[in-house]
Amino acid sequence: MNTRIWAASALALTLSQSTLAQAPAPSPTPSEVSVSVDVNRPGPVIDRHIYGQFAEHLGHGIYDGIWVGEGSKIPNIRGYRTDVINALKEIKVPVVRWPGGCFGDLYDWRDGIGPRSKRPVRINVHWGGVTEDNSFGTHEFMNFTELLGADAYVSLNVGSMTPLDSARWLEYMTSNEKATLADERRRNGRDKPWTVKFLGIGNETWGCGGNMSGEYAAEVNARYSTFVTAPAEMGMVKVASGATGNGGDYKAFTEAMMKGGGKLQALSFHYYAMPAGGKRGPATGFDESLWTRELDLTRKMETFVSDVSAVMDKYDPDKKVALYVDEWGSWYDQEPGSHPGFLLQQNSLRDAEVAALSLNIFHRHTDRVKMTNIAQMINVLQAMILTDGPKFLRTPTYWVYHMYVPFQEATPLPASVATPAYTSGSFSMPQVDASAARGTDGKLYLSLVNTDPVRSARVTTNLTGTATGRILTGPAMDSHNSFDAPDAVSPKPYSGRSENGRLVFDLPARAVAVVAIP
Repeated sequence: MNTRIWAASALALTLSQSTLAQAPAPSPTPSEVSVSVDVNRPGPVIDRHIYGQFAEHLGHGIYDGIWVGEGSKIPNIRGYRTDVINALKEIKVPVVRWPGGCFGDLYDWRDGIGPRSKRPVRINVHWGGVTEDNSFGTHEFMNFTELLGADAYVSLNVGSMTPLDSARWLEYMTSNEKATLADERRRNGRDKPWTVKFLGIGNETWGCGGNMSGEYAAEVNARYSTFVTAPAEMGMVKVASGATGNGGDYKAFTEAMMKGGGKLQALSFHYYAMPAGGKRGPATGFDESLWTRELDLTRKMETFVSDVSAVMDKYDPDKKVALYVDEWGSWYDQEPGSHPGFLLQQNSLRDAEVAALSLNIFHRHTDRVKMTNIAQMINVLQAMILTDGPKFLRTPTYWVYHMYVPFQEATPLPASVATPAYTSGSFSMPQVDASAARGTDGKLYLSLVNTDPVRSARVTTNLTGTATGRILTGPAMDSHNSFDAPDAVSPKPYSGRSENGRLVFDLPARAVAVVAIP
């Protein structure tokens, strides 16, 4: 990454934040909101894989983001950035999807094995036309997931790789036999086979993965699924490439896959909160209309998940096929001066709200949604972490994931919210969103999101006792962290109070809060 470009961009963003995105003075009268949690109606557990990540060979997502090599002056653990590893462990990353994304649709797994000095250099035609030296390949990725304590989600290239090649890649990774491919893996430094917990049968087959119709994509899934196998005791889940909410008839594509895709175990879905065919706008320096538009686009995820689930119910009423939203997040104009096609964008308080609203939606659909993978983990789109050489920062989105850790494997509880609307221009939405769950530690966890960038809320609940936790907010809609001020937006202590035997919370404007109630 060009440090001078980033510095100039950061200066421009700081100036724009002070002039364009500074929130108006708060309203003196908070909105009255009530939240009622039904502790007697537990839902299906919030699978920890809902907090999954996506890492593609795109921009500085892999190189300089995750991988710097053993000889780097940047502190590292066997080539992996120490600061990144430690930060990702804090949010208990459960699964990482790799190598793509569109990059994976031209990926030849053999390019990424063997001595790094002898690996071929290719052109990354999807993302910037830059060279790819393949120094981060199968061994580096699989070892990375083990270092994190995360499950591996490997996406197969069904657009340009044969079923035979796919089967051989899986055998290379998972076989423990005295066979040619397993012996090749051993010669390359890995004796014990890896566990591939999730296997994606292609990526975006409706687009960069082959421009397929739903019917043809279903036939491709059935064909490839027949030939790619792993030892039964591994319990590998095969994931069919499903529809998108960003164009096309997603219901028809889903129906075609459910009808003709073979014996499905899981079906993917992609949706980015960006306008169809319109200007995306900047990641910072935006006005209230773009704040509201982005949150409105985010809330459409509820409709997409409900609609896709309804189609799946027709063919799978017992809900044995899982829905994986394995690409999602905000997508803005990339930072001025950054390399074309690298999709570098800042990450602000608005993105924290995108993350929290999306996770709350997934919590409401745990009967189907068993995994999601935000795009992407480092330096790309809605990233957890930004790096620039030795510099490192956690984004507001990272801190939402940090605050939401207790929801992993928790049991969701219905939360009814009576709230006024937040309206701006042509957009209107509930001012306050909430999610509640019983954690594995027995505590009740409650998240509260105030979508209004101006008006605070007084939230009265039907809960009793004490409540302590953390809150994330900032002085402006686009408040964000920079390398000069990496902790400008970070969680602060937060608590409720008891009034007439009920817990009450003073929720500031543009805020995300999570509390624990013993």
